[in-house]
Amino acid sequence: MNQLIKNVQVYNTFTQSFEKKNVYIQEDKFYYICDDEPLESQEVIDGQGKYMIPGLIDIHMHIESSMTVPGEFSKAVLPHGVTTVVADPHEIANVFGIRGIETMISNDTTLDIFYGIPSSVPSTNEHLETTGGKIDVDDVKQLLENPRILCLGEVMNFKDLIGGQDTLINQIIQACHEKRWQLPIEGHCPKITGLDLARYIYQGVDADHTQQTPESIVEKIKNGMFLEIQRKSMNADTIRTLVEHQFYEYFALVTDDVMADQLEQGHLNLLVKLAYDLGMPIEKAIYCATYTPARRMHMIDRGCIAPGKIADFILLDDLYSFSIDSVYKKGQCVYHQTKQIEIQEQQSQFPQEFYHSLYVRQAKNEDFMIPSSKKEVLCHVMEVQPHSTFTKHLQMKLPVKDGYVDYQSAGLCLLTIFERYQKNGHITHALVKNTLQTKGAVATSWAHDHHNIMILGNSIEDMVIAQHQLLQQQGGYLVVQNQKIQANTVLNIGGIVSDQPLKELAQDLRQVRKAMEDLGYVHDNVIMSLSTLSLPVSPELKVTDYGMLDTYHQTIVPLMEDSYENID
Repeated sequence: MNQLIKNVQVYNTFTQSFEKKNVYIQEDKFYYICDDEPLESQEVIDGQGKYMIPGLIDIHMHIESSMTVPGEFSKAVLPHGVTTVVADPHEIANVFGIRGIETMISNDTTLDIFYGIPSSVPSTNEHLETTGGKIDVDDVKQLLENPRILCLGEVMNFKDLIGGQDTLINQIIQACHEKRWQLPIEGHCPKITGLDLARYIYQGVDADHTQQTPESIVEKIKNGMFLEIQRKSMNADTIRTLVEHQFYEYFALVTDDVMADQLEQGHLNLLVKLAYDLGMPIEKAIYCATYTPARRMHMIDRGCIAPGKIADFILLDDLYSFSIDSVYKKGQCVYHQTKQIEIQEQQSQFPQEFYHSLYVRQAKNEDFMIPSSKKEVLCHVMEVQPHSTFTKHLQMKLPVKDGYVDYQSAGLCLLTIFERYQKNGHITHALVKNTLQTKGAVATSWAHDHHNIMILGNSIEDMVIAQHQLLQQQGGYLVVQNQKIQANTVLNIGGIVSDQPLKELAQDLRQVRKAMEDLGYVHDNVIMSLSTLSLPVSPELKVTDYGMLDTYHQTIVPLMEDSYENID
């Protein structure tokens, strides 16, 4: 079908400005952008002076972070103007390996979903964390055959990356270079600088999406890195740095992780608006959410409004508030603010065994008690930061009461990990500061990236109930207080995603978020804060089923110092 979208202010990517034009679309591609109407069209749409921009492209995100399936994700983000994403499915890969990745890819959607190959499954190695799956060189070679694979996903394990060419990650990178030499290699290098940064880039990793500062932005871009700027990196100082240095060619806006309840409010569109609010010209923000991400992933068929490009576009009522009137995918309207348009998606398909994947015995009270024969112990503690997923490594002296460490009297919580894959049966502990201030417990199987069962609490009775309920429903995120379940989100596929409608999932998760905050957990994102306490590649101290890790040196940190002398 031929279409004419007339009387619109069209965003020209190559001048990064708007021009009043008419736009012809033939089938699913842009055909002709002009001042007049020289061609006949089967359908004419009067744009009424609205702003026409390319569909938004998010090249670093994780569908599993929205705790939903591809079809529901597609229906959720298209109305926000997102028409293409590149998803790194390393969460489901940690649970099910290559089979999990292939299952995700097999789900077709209206939204164009391309994928990155998870490069770090597990994120460290099998001697530091236990996962259900592992991605090796043969898996990578097999996945490289799939045309929907556009990159190698974020390389996390800095120690192995610089540890010699025979390490697994370097073998994986070499396989990518040999099979598809132009394949982008994505990175994860928080707080890496100087010579360490040079060594990181030297191995072939030339992008980073982690939290940035003005200093890290300048250093990384000047060293040839492409930056993917997510919400936690966006503030007045970082945006000013990007603007003053005119770094627009060297970064893209990305979401990384958007929870189900937040997804209802917006997606990449919110970051475009935020960039403008923080001082970036709106034309530049659009450029870095459409064209630079497309170019980074070698998607030459989209990202701009030009002849031969896929007709993905947004009509905006107001440019600066980024108020969306309608969204078009391949020339077809998939959202209109005044019309009810139902996006038809096939029901997502997952193997039956994906619904039964938690293999752990039921917990007992003693699983949440730390015995000691001393009167006082020196413990290593993870201190949660309220505006970051980073932690600080503290040491605290704690009393021993009736033969058990009395962490509750010090205002701490116990974080217990149960290995869930029937590989070793590990149960490990960490002590955490700045989480629950009121008696209760939180349980989840959504624990980046190994996704073992994680119970946080300061009430043993509540922790036991929380663990039992999590096993019964085969995954989720739930809060227990006074021995009653206060809020519960069921994640029945691999313990990390749900197949229920997104609206219901979002409501459940919203209640979990509130219940955690009611227990005194203070953080910009309480759910992500707790779930990344298990991420052993994020500074400074994190926990796996092997115990607490110094994440920079990749070494195990004991819960208590045995050599510490009691103070009488």
